[in-house]
Amino acid sequence: MNAQNVAYSKIENLQNSPDSKSDKIKVGIIGGGLMGMALAYRVSELNASAKVFESNSQLGGLSTHYDYGNFTWDKFYHVIVPTDGSLINLIKDIGLEESLNWSRSFTGYYVNKSFHSLNSPKEFLMFPLLNIWDKVRLVFTIFYGGRISNWKKLEKVTVKDWLIRMGGRKNFNKFWEPLLLAKLGENYKRVSAVFIWTYIRRLFKAREHPVEKDYMGYVSGGYKTVFDRLEHSLTKNNSSIALNTSIQGIRPLETGGMEVQYDDKVEYFDKVIFTAPINVLEQVTSPELCEIVKNDTPIEYLGVVCLVLITKKPLTPFYVLNMGDVDTPFTGVIGISSLVNQDETAGEYITYFPKYIPSKHQYWAMSDEEIETIFMAGIRDLYPELKSDDIVSSHINRAFKVQPLQVLNYSNIVPKIKTKHPDFFVLNTSQFVNNSVNNNFVVTHVNSFVEQFKSELKTKATSNTV
Repeated sequence: MNAQNVAYSKIENLQNSPDSKSDKIKVGIIGGGLMGMALAYRVSELNASAKVFESNSQLGGLSTHYDYGNFTWDKFYHVIVPTDGSLINLIKDIGLEESLNWSRSFTGYYVNKSFHSLNSPKEFLMFPLLNIWDKVRLVFTIFYGGRISNWKKLEKVTVKDWLIRMGGRKNFNKFWEPLLLAKLGENYKRVSAVFIWTYIRRLFKAREHPVEKDYMGYVSGGYKTVFDRLEHSLTKNNSSIALNTSIQGIRPLETGGMEVQYDDKVEYFDKVIFTAPINVLEQVTSPELCEIVKNDTPIEYLGVVCLVLITKKPLTPFYVLNMGDVDTPFTGVIGISSLVNQDETAGEYITYFPKYIPSKHQYWAMSDEEIETIFMAGIRDLYPELKSDDIVSSHINRAFKVQPLQVLNYSNIVPKIKTKHPDFFVLNTSQFVNNSVNNNFVVTHVNSFVEQFKSELKTKATSNTV
């Protein structure tokens, strides 16, 4: 394989001066989200040191933490499923196996102003919107969808057409369409079947796990614990992190290695790995480092606006309550406290109310107070027994780019990144064409990259000792 054509970038090191020699291979990593931090940890476990550059004041990206007053927890909701092997192994490798907790998860469906539990064959058979034959076809759709391996064929058919073909029009109208409308709005009509396939494979296959069926996991302290431990591990391995840094330029050196310019400083690396978004890549790299080939069709992203409600009493027994009523202002209800022990949240209960929206949605122009008013009206309609005295606090969290809209033939419009220098690598989520942007797949992506290039690190280490 030609290393310059690999969409991953390559690994080596950062130096204090371009001519200095070091026993350790020095690697500069741009981006301190889970991808950048997992990558830095894996690299630092080899004969290398890493320095992570993060533009924000906190590590984590979409997995970062938030101060809710009496406790700190994830800014956006996250969960670990039993089949998340790469993520679970990383948690074990950094010494947090004893902090990984498993709880029984429950799923609900809200439609026609009524709550329905869907957690046993009996409850599923009693679901009133579908007859027995419809339910058989629905189960078949999930069972068959979870076993499809050729995702390229799914790119060519809309999610609507595929779901109707698999489970029938009634299943689509009564079960799937309300969920798609809640998640994507009218945009769902343009999305390929890959969208629903990625969710079926991850979430429904997790329910088939032989040991912990219907269980989901979390790390005590949330993802802050994970990133704190990753930071500690890097420090122990003679690596470092620079927060609040603005990368101004990355350029190759004639003698080999890379120069990183940031905050009016310059640092030298043997190799640089770029994990930040493509728009940042275009701004800070010189033309001789990489070529970005774009399609005429731009990629559209969905963002999220999420109200997080802290209460004295539990709101929902479900981890996830899917919304079948399309007039509800949020996508679903995520009852984290149905999984997480209340000792983690100071005896309080935390519930997320997300809404996934495109870049031109009116919510982006609204204030937090305006959005909270809209969402709280929906919450009180859903839970009329909720009293003002039960509410400890509320918080609006936003992220502008969460996931790309996987339209038909999405893999053909994703920008192609071709690295052109042996000391520069690109490794980011822009190339995730057949999976959702979840933390397990991020770590899987990192592991694959490191495994592929660890021999290159050994070669560089040998040359440094000559």
